[in-house]
Amino acid sequence: MTSFNDFGLAAPILRALTEEQYVTPTPIQSDGIPPVLNGRDIIGIAQTGTGKTAAFALPILNRIAADRRRPERKSCRVLVLSPTRELSGQILDSFRTYGRHVGISSALVIGGVPMGRQVREVMNGLDVLVATPGRLLDLLRSNGVRLNQVEVLVLDEADRMLDMGFIHDIRTIVAKLPKERQTLLFSATMPREIADLATQMLRDPVRIAVTPAASTAERIAQRVIMVDKPAKSALLVETLRAECTGQTLVFTRTKHGADKVVKQLHHAGLSAEAIHGNKSQNQRERVLGAFRAGKLKTLVATDIAARGIDVEGISHVINFDLPNIAESYVHRIGRTARAGAEGIAISFCDNEEVSFLRDIEKLIQTRLPATERRSAPRSDAAPHHRPQNANGRNGNRRNGQPQRRNGGGNGHNGKPQHRNANGHQAQQPRRNEHGQQGQQRRQENRHAPAASAPDNIATVGFMRQPEPRRAPGDASRHTR
Repeated sequence: MTSFNDFGLAAPILRALTEEQYVTPTPIQSDGIPPVLNGRDIIGIAQTGTGKTAAFALPILNRIAADRRRPERKSCRVLVLSPTRELSGQILDSFRTYGRHVGISSALVIGGVPMGRQVREVMNGLDVLVATPGRLLDLLRSNGVRLNQVEVLVLDEADRMLDMGFIHDIRTIVAKLPKERQTLLFSATMPREIADLATQMLRDPVRIAVTPAASTAERIAQRVIMVDKPAKSALLVETLRAECTGQTLVFTRTKHGADKVVKQLHHAGLSAEAIHGNKSQNQRERVLGAFRAGKLKTLVATDIAARGIDVEGISHVINFDLPNIAESYVHRIGRTARAGAEGIAISFCDNEEVSFLRDIEKLIQTRLPATERRSAPRSDAAPHHRPQNANGRNGNRRNGQPQRRNGGGNGHNGKPQHRNANGHQAQQPRRNEHGQQGQQRRQENRHAPAASAPDNIATVGFMRQPEPRRAPGDASRHTR
């Protein structure tokens, strides 16, 4: 499909697309819209920035336009689940933008705001309800919403919902839905748990795996700076002053870390704000609004809070802390080089994060260029593609270094070796933002499993370094 007119969408939808200056469908839209229009279930493997929201919103709006009827009280015809408040708001905005001439009823159900208003919005029934799993369950338990009339279910960024521990909440929600429905699942990666969930929820789905029109590796210059952990703050200040001329998104691993970085930047005379799960919804919206408007130059965020940040002016992404989940690196750097622009991704790596760096390089199948800034450089002995054990961990390695054993590891010299039930040395578990605060919904789903089959991960293909580098194409900047 070379034009949105080729899909046979309703005239009010095409009118809205013309007003938004949408010219040519992206690959996920070209491949995904026809089967959705035909009522098929789909699995879409697509990275952020590929236009996947329109890929499901447009055919859903066409369905509503073709069958206008009033929803039942406290019910909805379309349910969209997403992992974060920001992403949910962005999805709802897209539905309202594309459906402005269709006249849909829609609402947002998310945490961080009083539930009373949300209950009132759902009371008379809705065409489209966009929600985060936790708050939707709150409404279900209080009888504020019914899901027995859902015709279409959309799970967006399913892998991130798995990371955040929502997998059991999703199963609970799905159990409330009619069996006869259309289900659309979108994910940047396909870990085993998501594949199993798709098998249970979808009926004969069409599988669509696409990469961005312009490879991320072609548009993002990635590099690593090896640095001592205490020197990271000074390096961040130096980097922001020396080369970050546009807007910069800085990632930390924890909420406390984000606040700490902001204080350090303020102390250095640099303006910055933080966004994370401990901030109120009003605070998050205020900071994001300032960032989108260009009034805020540096935004410090955690992985979870940053989902849904879609700002075209981000020139730099800086990983102040490397993520302990390799897939998060792909999501992070995807915040730059949007709408055909180019971007720069800089990662600070201390001695404790070398193993994380190797995991990232294994996932993207690229050795990232590194600059040495450590006071006492050491040989990072971990191989480029080291084997992993059955648990997806790094075996008997810590921080990229092999663990030494005394006399065969059986506790000689009076120093017993602590071992787990499998006979391996016990290691401190890696924790994500929610794990450190004890707010994870499901402990057993703290992390997405390491990707083991690169051929089914769309992000791997588009992270490969291009050879040779090509000149930018002449694609329309309005192509979405």
